[in-house]
Amino acid sequence: MSNNILENRDIVIVGQQPWDVEIGSNCKNIALEFSKRNRVLYVNSPLDRITLLRVRKDPKIIKRLNVIKGQENNIVKIRENLWNYYPDKMIESINWIKNKKIFNALNKINNKRFAGSIKRAIAELDFSDIILFNDNDIFRSFYLKELLHPYKYVYYSRDYLLAVDYWKRHGEKLEPQLIAKSDVCVANSVYLADYCKEYNPRSYYIGQGCDLDIFINFQSSGPHDLAKIKSPVIGYVGALQSIRLDIGILMHIATQKSQWNIVLVGAQDEQFKKSKLHQLSNVYFTGAKQPHELPAYIHAFDVCINPQRINEVTIGNYPRKIDEYLAMGKPVVATKTAAMSIFAAYTYLAGNKEDYIRLIEKALHENTVGLQNKRKAFASTHTWENSVSEIYKAINDNR
Repeated sequence: MSNNILENRDIVIVGQQPWDVEIGSNCKNIALEFSKRNRVLYVNSPLDRITLLRVRKDPKIIKRLNVIKGQENNIVKIRENLWNYYPDKMIESINWIKNKKIFNALNKINNKRFAGSIKRAIAELDFSDIILFNDNDIFRSFYLKELLHPYKYVYYSRDYLLAVDYWKRHGEKLEPQLIAKSDVCVANSVYLADYCKEYNPRSYYIGQGCDLDIFINFQSSGPHDLAKIKSPVIGYVGALQSIRLDIGILMHIATQKSQWNIVLVGAQDEQFKKSKLHQLSNVYFTGAKQPHELPAYIHAFDVCINPQRINEVTIGNYPRKIDEYLAMGKPVVATKTAAMSIFAAYTYLAGNKEDYIRLIEKALHENTVGLQNKRKAFASTHTWENSVSEIYKAINDNR
């Protein structure tokens, strides 16, 4: 049997995002891929008391409360081999507690409640010898290895959570311990894989899956609101957040090359709304667009950019938009980061604002059908099937 295959196993997934979250989720995609060869229980995060008090009228919270009261089923079958579980116990909201000893004691109680709930679901589905897959859940799942005794405990790092104050207070100490005691650690960026290796040598880069069909198969024309904007069009698609994007780079491009038109597709934060970009005649803000609309905008760009700021929030993130750009064959100029290293042969990586001007000019000049096809072919390798096969390999290499 191939080392990249795992089948006929029982896998339990815990993590940050419940199944009924509206936005897309790496872990949901991974669960779907797992379920093609294995039985999978996807466990929603347990309801905590503060969330209940704050949004108790939300239908999702009502559902969870009804489960806890025993008024609704707590296991929902999603598809063949895949079940979603609503924990039947509430946990306490404890992250506000600064004293580490008190926090750790209460966190262990929360973990015991959570583990007991999961055990009941495992028994009901007749799961055994489980593989426990933890999607970046530092606190609620910290003790689950000791409490559930899985065949393998896999920690999945896909965001550098310690850059966020909520996670930093207790996570600075707990996440390295969690990584160290995991049987296997997997990460969706090179930066995060290296971070995990600092604490656990059994850490692996597994890449990132992307749903690129609407980009690869796009056959229409550009959107109407860009019809009168002349080439060259330099474009960005995504949330316009000042903590993630460098407004200074955008200002430099727009002011140094007034003959270029800069199109920014996405919702703006307050910093962007107040920026001098709005005073420039060659900068266009389209506002937020629905996911199915994005290929038309990318199609209209001559060069796609990702002028990312480098900080704790961004440095480890896998830049999924780069795959979307490349899937449409577009030349891409992006800020050089560790996470961008895997794209180096197919993109232009800038170290500063001056590089952006030079590399955009180069991208405009040397764009060819041959390069476009190479970009598309590379992006098409970033599938969930390939990413999950790397997870399987990491598990099998550590039997």
